[in-house]
Amino acid sequence: MAATRSVVTAKETGERLSPREGLQFKTCTAGQPADIQLQPEKEFQKVIGFGGAFTEAAAYTLSRMSPGKRAEVIRSYFHPEEGLSYSMGRVHIHSCDFALGNYTYVQDGDTELATFDISHDHQWVLPLIKDAMEVKGGTFTMLASPWSPPAWMKTNGEMNNGGSLKPEYAAVWARYYTKFIEAYRKEGIPVWAVSVQNEPAAVQTWDSCVYSAEEERDFVKNHLGPAMHEAGMADVNIVIWDHNRDIMVERVTPILSDPEAAKYVWGTGIHWYGGEEFDKVAKVHELFPDKHVLFTEGCQEGGVRLGEWFTGERYGRNMIGDLNAWTEGYLDWNLVLDETGGPNHVGNFCDAPIIADTVTDEVHYNSSYYYIGHFSKFIAPGTVRIGLESTAEGILSTAFRNPDGSIAVVLMNESGEARSVTLGLGDEQAGCLLPPHSIATHVIS
Repeated sequence: MAATRSVVTAKETGERLSPREGLQFKTCTAGQPADIQLQPEKEFQKVIGFGGAFTEAAAYTLSRMSPGKRAEVIRSYFHPEEGLSYSMGRVHIHSCDFALGNYTYVQDGDTELATFDISHDHQWVLPLIKDAMEVKGGTFTMLASPWSPPAWMKTNGEMNNGGSLKPEYAAVWARYYTKFIEAYRKEGIPVWAVSVQNEPAAVQTWDSCVYSAEEERDFVKNHLGPAMHEAGMADVNIVIWDHNRDIMVERVTPILSDPEAAKYVWGTGIHWYGGEEFDKVAKVHELFPDKHVLFTEGCQEGGVRLGEWFTGERYGRNMIGDLNAWTEGYLDWNLVLDETGGPNHVGNFCDAPIIADTVTDEVHYNSSYYYIGHFSKFIAPGTVRIGLESTAEGILSTAFRNPDGSIAVVLMNESGEARSVTLGLGDEQAGCLLPPHSIATHVIS
């Protein structure tokens, strides 16, 4: 009989990643199928990990908290046992909307990049990453993304409000990425991948830059890919798109169908703001099975939503939907924000799984924090997604085999009623009761 342990998070209860008695597997009657039958012999993608973004807003907010509270938040995310066991991170290449203002790492007009200097990051961002590494016990699988080239490289002459990269600066801008990677390496922070551009199809009131699919393809093929190779950084992956799922198929196809561009591309980054079209994610995998998919950003927009439950369910639903569609890892947006849902230099306030109130020095854990934990704490880097067949109406499910051989199953009930389902493994079955508005992780060893 399989040994199991279970954890549950449920609305209207005090259960938050709370241990429960493990499932009792028993040999079942022949011909009696389980509602959810695990298929460990079927293997899909390998999981890279889970994490969040080290934005200037998050790092600055934590710098305004008492040392004890700052340390608590870092442990809550990065400690392998006590926290969410985060193993991935994202960092912005100079400013983004969740920075205190527009800034770059070079002086205007410096096409040689002789003035390149990341000292701005030494104030808040780098100390946070280093403290997180210490708690984690090692480096992160780190994605670096630019929101905009410097204003002088752009058609609109500013970092905000869209605009495009001027063709004459394409080679300089490509070298800028390599300078960033080199500077972070010197700080002991390896960069695992860069994305070409955050949200290249959106003109935002904050740091933004527009590329068509063909422009992104040509920049990767003619500039970024060759520049990374020339700098000895062929081991650093390149992620394209880094935007919503809704138009991802038409955006990545011209790039990944071009062998000269595709040879430089690791895979596609996706965000969730354009709708929950998981079929588009699966379609990109089907069209380009040798390439990878990574969720690179998602958050609840519109300011702080303390105590709300729908935010956690949004994370759970999206994580299950994307993971079941071949996504290999999940990067949340800001790790932490202040009581306003900022700071944000253009007032684009959002929510985060942890809100740090800089007025009262209190730390608030949102439902999203616990929902993410149902994945990140139990699905280790290197884990493989396995098959399952489900007839359980209204129950979302996904399953993985960990490197240690254990199987982690995540089940989610978004309805307002308790649901009872059977979980099958081989010729054994176990009954699971899912409270209203709950998520459960069962680890079978």
